[in-house]
Amino acid sequence: QVQLVESGGGLVQPGGSLRLSCTASVRVFGILTMAWHRQGPGSQRELVGRITNGGVRNYSDSVKGRFTISRDDRKKTVYLQMNNLEPEDTAVYYCQASDRFGGSYWGQGTQVTVSS
Repeated sequence: QVQLVESGGGLVQPGGSLRLSCTASVRVFGILTMAWHRQGPGSQRELVGRITNGGVRNYSDSVKGRFTISRDDRKKTVYLQMNNLEPEDTAVYYCQASDRFGGSYWGQGTQVTVSS
């Protein structure tokens, strides 16, 4: 079982930055693939980006070049650095973990609001 807790959301002006964190309560974090998803108002949940246990990253086209995923396996934490934020980035951001047995685990989400 994996429990995930996100933090770092809030209100930011367009062009600003935020860093989200997601800390896992799990015995072994290093084997997990970690991802960030988001769900905006009236929208379906979408993948923002993913980082494998080997450090391979991929991003959605909408955030490529602005967002960066990283992980610290000693702290059992994954980060989402978000720069040059746009109003369209307003959403609830969710952390997700996938294990090699097909398990999928979600955090409770953290709200990010981009507005002047």
